[in-house]
Amino acid sequence: MIDSKLVDEPARMAALERYDILNTPREPSFDRITDLVRSILGVPISTVSLVDADRQWFKAASGLAVGETPRDVAFCNHTIRDRQPMVVTDAQQDARFRDNPLVRGDPNIRSYAGIPLETPDGYNIGSLCAIDTVPRQFDPSQIAILRNLAALVVEQLELRRIAERDHLTGALTRRAFLNEMNRAIGLFQRHQRPASLLLLDIDHFKRINDSYGHPAGDQVIRGIAGLCTSLQRPSDSFGRLGGEEFGILLPETGEEDAARAAQRFCEAIAATEIPGSPPLRVTASFGVAELRHAWPTSDSWLAAADMALYEAKRSGRNRVSIARHKAHSAT
Repeated sequence: MIDSKLVDEPARMAALERYDILNTPREPSFDRITDLVRSILGVPISTVSLVDADRQWFKAASGLAVGETPRDVAFCNHTIRDRQPMVVTDAQQDARFRDNPLVRGDPNIRSYAGIPLETPDGYNIGSLCAIDTVPRQFDPSQIAILRNLAALVVEQLELRRIAERDHLTGALTRRAFLNEMNRAIGLFQRHQRPASLLLLDIDHFKRINDSYGHPAGDQVIRGIAGLCTSLQRPSDSFGRLGGEEFGILLPETGEEDAARAAQRFCEAIAATEIPGSPPLRVTASFGVAELRHAWPTSDSWLAAADMALYEAKRSGRNRVSIARHKAHSAT
């Protein structure tokens, strides 16, 4: 019988997208796994490969310099079509791969063992693989080790997904939000796609905690987060960066449109009564920074928006301030 989850490409892609991991920076938890594969199996290359719509992208690549390859030449593209490991003892003698550019040229793949990365709901989103540049057999004990390490990769993906949400608000955590910023920076650097960052801070938040207690403060934070989430576009990202400070990432958005969006958020917050005992009204200040070559990292981009936020606070609060292009020089 046909395994429907192995042929349902839209559902497989949805399963991959739920992890929100493509184009994120390298992480030690994944690098350690590929390092273990190389050490234990004695191979020069190991990767955690994720199969996107038209490419294989490496979350970890030990012994390999590139970050992705076209999907149509990826060994991993064959691995995800089965529940069992895929083993190639000599790629030059295998009709599927002997003319493959990854075999005939760099990285000169000659033998391969790949274990599909199967999500808890049964979709193969990629593989953990061991690659050698000479023909070789992979014995059952080595395949068993690869299976166990592949299961560990999926566990890391699940833990990473759980850790991406703030428990109080449901917003992205700071780490997850910075990952979204890094993804936007990558698109800007490769394809000149615009993006803007809004930072907002609840005005006089300490007074709320001092006057009404921390439960009231938590209710305000939840209320503001819920309001912002309801107002954002589906493509936007909303994160809690710490305490009463939040970030809103606006892809495909320049400075003027971002400033208008920030003003809408600012006015909506001021007009909203947050339920509680007693009900409360608050305001928030906003800093806006369009992504520019002047701040090419998440830290420098965040610093630019933070300086604009400081200016909004200094100028009287409950307002929007736009980052100056030279803001990064003061950080």
